[in-house]
Amino acid sequence: MTRTLADAAAEASRCTRCRLAQGRTQVVYGAGDPEADLMFIGEGPGFHEDKQGEPFVGAAGQLLNRMLGEIGLTREQVYIGNIVKCRPPGNRDPQPDEIEECTPWLVEQISLIQPSVIVTLGNFATKFVLQTQTGITRLRGRVHEWHGRSVVPTFHPAAILHGGGEGSRQHELLLEDFRLVRRTLDESAPTAGPDVNATEVTVDVTDVDQLELF
Repeated sequence: MTRTLADAAAEASRCTRCRLAQGRTQVVYGAGDPEADLMFIGEGPGFHEDKQGEPFVGAAGQLLNRMLGEIGLTREQVYIGNIVKCRPPGNRDPQPDEIEECTPWLVEQISLIQPSVIVTLGNFATKFVLQTQTGITRLRGRVHEWHGRSVVPTFHPAAILHGGGEGSRQHELLLEDFRLVRRTLDESAPTAGPDVNATEVTVDVTDVDQLELF
């Protein structure tokens, strides 16, 4: 039987591969359309996400919702996930070994959803996905090709709220990036034939060699 995103989420909910399992309230696997053309990847769950079991539900999530509305989309039309599925203590950055243990879940998500456009939210997610040390301010504003998909890096919504809020220069740049996301989505939409999806990424979630995908 074909494995589904719901199957993967159910298995992930019982994950104890790393130390983050010890302090979590619940696994925050992801949320949204399992067949979405657009996927967002953040760093990891925060306090509110850990309690509610859904990514981006606090103030940063509300800003993300408004940005989606600016380009004619809702949360239900996209998929939202994170690099790690459990909240790091005190919202610290995930440690390398925690990322290594959690990466199979993210790779499988991408494999099952098959988005044509991926938006990386913030420095951490962008550097991880694109495997670069270049900062977000230099990477944002343009499209990066990755495994047959388009990656659009942008600021993490929390960084906007902490750096001047809506109406700030960073917020204007965030809106510019979302408009770029809209254009990239429109350009990637099928124009002919039944199957013009991006290159399919398939992985065995038990195989650590899949880290090479990133």
